[in-house]
Amino acid sequence: MDRPEFYRFHQGDRVLPFAAAEYDARLAGLRNIMAEMGIEACVFTSMHNIAYYSGFLYCAFGRPYGLVVTLGESVTISAGIDAAQPWRRCHGDNITYTDWARNNYWRAILSVTGPGKVIGYEGDHINLAQKALLDEFLKPASSQDIAPATMRQRMHKSPAEIALIRHGAQVADVGGYAIRDAIREGVREIDVAMAGRDAMELEIAKRFPNAEYRDTWVWFQSGINTDGAHNPVTARKLARGDILSLNTFPMISGYYTALERTMFVGEVDDASLNIWNANVAAHEFGMSLLKPGASCTHVTEQINTFFAERDLLQYRTFGYGHSFGVLSHYYGREAGLELREDIDTVLQPGMVISMEPMLTIAEGKPGAGGYREHDILVITEDGNENITGYPYGPEFNVVG
Repeated sequence: MDRPEFYRFHQGDRVLPFAAAEYDARLAGLRNIMAEMGIEACVFTSMHNIAYYSGFLYCAFGRPYGLVVTLGESVTISAGIDAAQPWRRCHGDNITYTDWARNNYWRAILSVTGPGKVIGYEGDHINLAQKALLDEFLKPASSQDIAPATMRQRMHKSPAEIALIRHGAQVADVGGYAIRDAIREGVREIDVAMAGRDAMELEIAKRFPNAEYRDTWVWFQSGINTDGAHNPVTARKLARGDILSLNTFPMISGYYTALERTMFVGEVDDASLNIWNANVAAHEFGMSLLKPGASCTHVTEQINTFFAERDLLQYRTFGYGHSFGVLSHYYGREAGLELREDIDTVLQPGMVISMEPMLTIAEGKPGAGGYREHDILVITEDGNENITGYPYGPEFNVVG
């Protein structure tokens, strides 16, 4: 019996979220980077770069996956357990490696790169064990970390990407309205979260009937559970006067978007209302600052001043926003485009960024809870376009 180290298994029709020309343009940009850095072949291992350059979104389950890009080829490397699905969902060639011998993954990669080349790798993703195997099997003349350069490329969105992200923001709104309709005293967080998730998945399937559906989810928090932005959903039951945090995260072909809103069940006390209104005002002020030529540092400093003047800055817990794009929120994001003091990136047309100020007041203090709003904005030639539609603020979000 022939038990190959790797082979090609291509069957079925290819279905991708973007046209071939979109991926060709991304690969052309990558090859320009490679030429500038003197790199002959790139070995990508992260979900975000493999999805960005090929369209394929892998599911590892302990197995390595890859994308090899040379000056003339783009080849995804996938495990035999997936059969032909990776080929159907990728741009370019695909090689399947087998489990019959350990490290057939690297033998498949070597068949594309050849030995002794200058190799680009992702220093922020590949682990020490896999980097050692890269060196052992590919025997590179040298290797360079290309991850920062690819991140900068991904920060600039094409019109096709912006169109998909716009759909994602609209789907997030659908989830938000479904959550609002599900809120009432006595219902559990998990029940509300499931209503939002189901509504979004159905909407994605309606808009993108040929897509693969995965990883859309909701964080819906109440009471003390609102104190952290990424706190998991629980079975806590909602009570009148509870502060709530609505967070919807649809995923469409590897692109995440998000909607986040502060809400209250039935009524809101005066102390909470004052903090909520202050955070809404900061949110609106922050959105007004997002325009070409503004630096992330400067935007952050201005919002810091806004909060400090109201004696609220000490309740801020993280940055004010970040880039949105391929796999931006869950598996990895473009950390070079984030509204923080230590990021000096200058905003440019075609970037997509959130504004999401959050204040956390400790339990036992007036207005206790976590307050945040979150909108997604596209930087335009003369300002920004807010592509989030669900309303923020007390007028619409005291419900149940």
